[in-house]
Amino acid sequence: MAGVELIIEEKKDDAVDRQKVCPFLLRVFVSSTGHHHKPSEYSKGNTPQNELQIYTWRDATLHELTQLVKEVNPEARRKGTKFSFAFVFPDIRQPVYRFREVGITTTGVKGPDDLKTLGQLRINVGDYMDIAITPPETWNSGRKGYSNNYGNHRSRPY
Repeated sequence: MAGVELIIEEKKDDAVDRQKVCPFLLRVFVSSTGHHHKPSEYSKGNTPQNELQIYTWRDATLHELTQLVKEVNPEARRKGTKFSFAFVFPDIRQPVYRFREVGITTTGVKGPDDLKTLGQLRINVGDYMDIAITPPETWNSGRKGYSNNYGNHRSRPY
């Protein structure tokens, strides 16, 4: 069988043919304070003012979304800047919005959440995304024993 070449291509479980599948609108709200917006900022049809509208697919990764946000936010391009991602969605039992933190990426540092896709994270069309950006000098202030691992992330109480 000379001249026969076998090519094995690895496909992601939620891979999308972006040439054939129409993207959906993801409304993204960015906070540069290091904290997510308050749930009350999403109540009664209101949303925070700093909105990015991104057309994307279910196979988009958190790293890919980080790159898109950095294109429009020059301060976030500095190495060590942390991006904390959360989905914001309406509670079906009450007239309020809920948050679900889904991952963290860091500029210039590979992390365990970088390759997570929106599909793997179970986004629903119509959910918002809230991204809290933390500059490196704020979250890594040189404290001994401090690590920037995802497991050490503490969310702010509302």
